[in-house]
Amino acid sequence: MNTAEFILDKVAPVFNKKGYIGTSLADITTATGLTKGAIYCNFHNKEDLALKAFELNVKIALLPLFKLIANTVGSIAKLHVVTNYQRSYYGLVKDRGGCPMLRVGVDTSYNNPLLFKAAQDLSQQMMKGLITIIEEGIQNKEIRADIDTPSYAKTILSIIEGSSLLAFTHYDQSYISSAMDFIDEMIIDKIKL
Repeated sequence: MNTAEFILDKVAPVFNKKGYIGTSLADITTATGLTKGAIYCNFHNKEDLALKAFELNVKIALLPLFKLIANTVGSIAKLHVVTNYQRSYYGLVKDRGGCPMLRVGVDTSYNNPLLFKAAQDLSQQMMKGLITIIEEGIQNKEIRADIDTPSYAKTILSIIEGSSLLAFTHYDQSYISSAMDFIDEMIIDKIKL
C-alpha cells in the first residue's frame, strides 16, 4: 500500500462521518499520523482528498452490489439482488458513517460543487442501472410492458435512499428491511409477469 492509499484508507471514513466541511486538517493528520506536508504531497488540496475519499467509500459500499448485479441472470432476480444487498447495507457502512452518496449529496449541495456533482453522477448511474434492469425485463417478458419505467426506477431508488437516511438517523436497520420488503412485495411483485 502506497502513502496515498494509506491516507485514503484512514480518512475516507472520517470524511463520510464528519462531512466535507466538518473534517478538519487536524482530523486528517490525527487519522493518518502524518504531517500536513505529507498529506498535501499526495493530494492537491482538501477537495481532491475528499473526492478520492468519496470514490473509495463508494467502491467499498456499492462495488459489491454492482458485481452481484452483473453476475445475475434475469431482471427480477437482479431487482431482488438489489433489495437483498440493501438488507445488509446498514451493517456494511454503519462504521464508515453511512451511505456515501447520501452523506456527500446532503453535505456538499451548497458548498462543494465538485463533490456534489460526484454524488449526483452516482445517483444518475444508479437510476440508469435500475432503468436498464427494468427495460431488459420488459424485453425478456419478465416485466409488464405497460409500466412507466423511469417512474418505477425513481420510486425504487427513493425508497432505498430514504430508508437508508432513516436507518442512520435512528440507528435502526429495520427501516431498510421494511422498505426492502415493501419493494419486493408492492413493486417487484406488481410489475413482474
